Amino acid sequence: MVSQYLDLVAGPPKTFLAAKVGRAIEASHAELGSFLLHCDEHPRLLFTENGTNNEQLFGRPNPTPYVKDGINNHVVAGREDAVNPARTGTKASAHYQLSVGAGETAVIRLRLSNTGSRVPFVIDFDRIVDERRQEADAFYKAISPASVGEDEANVMRQALAGMLWSKQYFFYDTDRWLEEHGVDPLQPSAHQIRNREWFHMIGDHVISMPDKWEYPWFAAWDLAFHTLAFSTVDIDFAKEQLDLLLRQVYLHPTGQIPAYEWNFSDVNPPVQAWAAIFLYRMEQALHGRTDLDFLKRMFGRLTTNFGWWVNRKDRFGRSLFEGGFLGLDNIGVFDRSAPLPTGGHLEQADGTAWVALFCQNMLEIAFKLSAHDATYEELAANYAIEFLLIARAMNAIGPGGMWDEEDGFYYDVLRLPDGTATRLKVRSMVGLLPLCATTVIEKWQREQVPTLTTAIYDRWRRMPELQGSIHPTGPGHLGVAERGIMGLLNESRLRRILTRMLDENEFLSPYGIRSLSRYHAEHPYVFSAVGQEYRVTYLPAESDTGMFGGNSNWRGPIWMPVNALIIRALLHYYAYYGDNFKIECPTGSGTLMNLFEVAHEVVNRLTRMFLRDASGRRPVFGGAGKFQNDPHWRDNLLFYEYFHGDNGAGIGASHQTGWTGVVALLIEIFGKLDAKAFLQGGREAAPRKKERV
Repeated sequence: MVSQYLDLVAGPPKTFLAAKVGRAIEASHAELGSFLLHCDEHPRLLFTENGTNNEQLFGRPNPTPYVKDGINNHVVAGREDAVNPARTGTKASAHYQLSVGAGETAVIRLRLSNTGSRVPFVIDFDRIVDERRQEADAFYKAISPASVGEDEANVMRQALAGMLWSKQYFFYDTDRWLEEHGVDPLQPSAHQIRNREWFHMIGDHVISMPDKWEYPWFAAWDLAFHTLAFSTVDIDFAKEQLDLLLRQVYLHPTGQIPAYEWNFSDVNPPVQAWAAIFLYRMEQALHGRTDLDFLKRMFGRLTTNFGWWVNRKDRFGRSLFEGGFLGLDNIGVFDRSAPLPTGGHLEQADGTAWVALFCQNMLEIAFKLSAHDATYEELAANYAIEFLLIARAMNAIGPGGMWDEEDGFYYDVLRLPDGTATRLKVRSMVGLLPLCATTVIEKWQREQVPTLTTAIYDRWRRMPELQGSIHPTGPGHLGVAERGIMGLLNESRLRRILTRMLDENEFLSPYGIRSLSRYHAEHPYVFSAVGQEYRVTYLPAESDTGMFGGNSNWRGPIWMPVNALIIRALLHYYAYYGDNFKIECPTGSGTLMNLFEVAHEVVNRLTRMFLRDASGRRPVFGGAGKFQNDPHWRDNLLFYEYFHGDNGAGIGASHQTGWTGVVALLIEIFGKLDAKAFLQGGREAAPRKKERV
């Protein structure tokens, strides 16, 4: 189907579609010229306009009888008058009707060209298709590490191909949408409707979708993870996508990043700064060039977003953040986007950890920019102090602190209206995320900005009561290769968190890290409030709660994005400790591993979901016999939204390649990296290449 948004925007038509002799659709564009979509055999060409069916939705007359659902109404409902008999419009489709018998094959051939051809399917069609196939084979072979097997390379290729497939044009004029729904966003109204405070926003871009079938719209933190996978195949598109939601037409004037189409005002984790520094270093490693202008743009816009977090989500200015939804749907006891049934408010361990990581990422970006422009130094120092304040608040001793010394775990804190506080003792990803707020500072990074480094250390020394809340760092506390570290967890807390995380009876699944400890299968967490009982039980697959529509589950399954962040944290801690820190993996097995080996073990388990096992079955397909056994399906992978916590079967959206596509990046990284080289080079391996600024 070919379409354009002709009547969605003011101004002259951008594209005109018309039927041409020879069963072709011609697309004429004022800037791009004309293109022909040739359709083999003899389909019927159907045309309509791409405008909203106002009559059906709003009870208002349509400007034309041919509206955007006209082709559907013709094909499905048999309405001949739903398509334009003149065979012109701004939306078109070739309607094929085929009868395919058992065991038979039918082929439809289409060819898009900017030149006409009297025989588009005769002379070189098959040759061109074969050439493109060979080029694709050569491309994916070139980017697949030589050390990975054929099946792993296939997983990597299909994950990346799925990412490329998930691009889609997104148009959303919020002001017009509100007008169509009878809402004036500048006038008070009792009529509650979503996104009314986002009337400034106009989406008009090609965006990487979470899933073109089931979630054909953007989601902010999904998109940041998408860029990590895209960095392998298209670094320019990856940077453009990360930059997109921070532009003026998307970013709210308050500094909030729109979360996702259903509710822009929901809050997603602030992972954009981490993705920005990752893309900067990835471009340097892969292409030997850097893009300081990209970092400057990201830093400036993210400074606004950081201000929104501090001013809007730290209710009492105590450096403890609420966040709300934070993309984890039903992970908590309560719906974190709604008022609490108890009254009071929730201080979130995950929200606070996300902002701590945000501080570290912004500090790292500021270090790089300060090496070229000293005006960034003061901003860098501010992020260093903010991190200390967060660490002090989060690691406070006592009943109001998030760290539970008895359990060796972090929990959300419920603060009630009477001033009392209680920890909600759910062992979930919420309590693992503080591990992720960890960043190694290389010696070369400090040497690039000696004045800034000295200033930060001086300020920290004057506040020992704050510095004691973080992992020891700085002079006298440097790690391997004189590396410093910024982390919420000191060595003792790190060991206690990892002991739980690597316990196969808790978080460590055969297929990655679960979002909820399996401990809660036999020991559900129960909280009573206002005469009602709230329960959190380990659910390895589908949700049993209607929270957020019941359409996702963080109470047991494995999610790729947070696993990727945990792997990042383990590598940073390994770069600092080297072989001086080892831990049982799995817990209780007697097998000691350094943290690089632990990270590799987690990656192996995540990858195992997609690989054939000894019996030839792929865990991702679960009990779907067609996918497991049929030779036409068994090697065509699906990259699900999340995965069964015990058997690795795919759950949720069936092709949310988006952030699950990050598995391709993990295969690539650990296919090229070994522990010794990483420990020696650390984060300096890429920067050793000469920068072209």
